[in-house]
Amino acid sequence: MRIRTLLTVTAGACLLASCSAPAPESPPPRAVLVRTLDGAAAAPAVQLYAGEVKARIEADVGFRVGGKLVERKADVGAEVAAGALLALLDPADARLAASAAQAALAAAEADLALARTEYGRAQELAARKFVSSSVLDTRRTALQAAEARLRQARAQAETASNQAGYTRLEAPAAGVVTAVLAEPGQVVGVGQPVFRLARPDEREVLIHVPEGRAGQLHAGMAARVRTWAAPGREYAATVREVAPAADTATRTYALRVAVQGADAGLPLGATASVMFTVADADGDGVLLPLAAVTRVPGKPDGGTVWVVGEGDRVRPVAVDILAWREDGALLRADLPAGARLVVAGVHTLVEGETVRALEEGAPVLLDVKR
Repeated sequence: MRIRTLLTVTAGACLLASCSAPAPESPPPRAVLVRTLDGAAAAPAVQLYAGEVKARIEADVGFRVGGKLVERKADVGAEVAAGALLALLDPADARLAASAAQAALAAAEADLALARTEYGRAQELAARKFVSSSVLDTRRTALQAAEARLRQARAQAETASNQAGYTRLEAPAAGVVTAVLAEPGQVVGVGQPVFRLARPDEREVLIHVPEGRAGQLHAGMAARVRTWAAPGREYAATVREVAPAADTATRTYALRVAVQGADAGLPLGATASVMFTVADADGDGVLLPLAAVTRVPGKPDGGTVWVVGEGDRVRPVAVDILAWREDGALLRADLPAGARLVVAGVHTLVEGETVRALEEGAPVLLDVKR
């Protein structure tokens, strides 16, 4: 009996030991992305901006007289030569006005002929003392007035004739139609835009620069332009114009960069990137992503970065911020060379925590367990 009891207790102990949960495994170290401070971590000397390809000369063209638009000869994207017909107005009113002006001109010519005849007759009578000098002066004045009315009528006739020709809208120069602003049947006023015409021979890229960078760029500065459609091709360019005032909505400064040798590879309206090589006033700093730096409350120039030290343990380090820029935070270069800084995931770190450091740009090997 005693032996049976002992065997039962032993079997129960073995059963409990086999059913107990295994000891929990410690979680693997958290992986963080780090950047090692070296020559490549210095603030870059290249500034990159995105912009739109535009024609240097782009103008809205319209009729010099008002009227009803009866025909449009060009569409958006059409390439037109200088003097090409773009649109027509109803010419009926212009023709009537020209006819009226010609009739007024004929009447003025008849009045002048009569005034000359009467003045000649008055001269003959005055020579024979049949009329007084005042009558001769009156005829002379009437002749001068008739000559003036003839000049006026002739000018009005030429104006009316020109206005009849203004019912034809012709291209002032060779270019590309980038917008159509009126359609047939619409009544347009004097000077109302009907087409937007761009001259493709001179092209430039319009970009917008933030306030903190506007002082580093100036007219005549060299640049390089690449289109997003063909990033492997590069064009030489020069800053042609810098806006003297910032945009009231975006608080940025508009820059126009003229492109030399622009061709079909730089189409109007395309998106392009403009690169500048500038001397950064804070070139002795270290540029880190904004996500790698924690702001210090109440201290605009203060921040905190996380450094991976011995044993892959992280610790926070206070740093001085030279500038908060749109492309990152510029730190004072007082960190030792070779320091490894965490550039992603800093908000979840704990001081003294052991991490698995992954160098920025290095390939990542995945350990897949089957």
